[in-house]
Amino acid sequence: MSLTDLEREYLSTQRLGRLATVGPKGDPQNNPVGFDYDAETGTIDIGGWNLAASRKYRNLRHNDQVAFVVDDLASVEPWRVRGIEIRGRAEAAVAEGSRFGGDVIRVHPHTVFSWGIDPGSEGMTKRTIR
Repeated sequence: MSLTDLEREYLSTQRLGRLATVGPKGDPQNNPVGFDYDAETGTIDIGGWNLAASRKYRNLRHNDQVAFVVDDLASVEPWRVRGIEIRGRAEAAVAEGSRFGGDVIRVHPHTVFSWGIDPGSEGMTKRTIR
């Protein structure tokens, strides 16, 4: 299992994340994306319209390292933010059984940062998945 119960629960309440990739000349790209957590593989599946023709999809040919962020503002009074950043390796894949029904970018988590998700932790936490 790559994510904790609290991380998976948080992601299940969110609809939109941002995927950062790196282009062939080293230029960063960050896009809003739809996603699903695949509990069977422990990966994040990124989907979208015409994904295989997108720049983010093509960027993986040159650099498979990505960062994926989901965050939100849980309250304003008091100010409370929460979120998760997942860094790892990504691959172009096909997920026939997913709601995306075809091409996806599959993120294999390596490092996970989270904040405001675990009530027992203050500030940002970091852990490495082996």
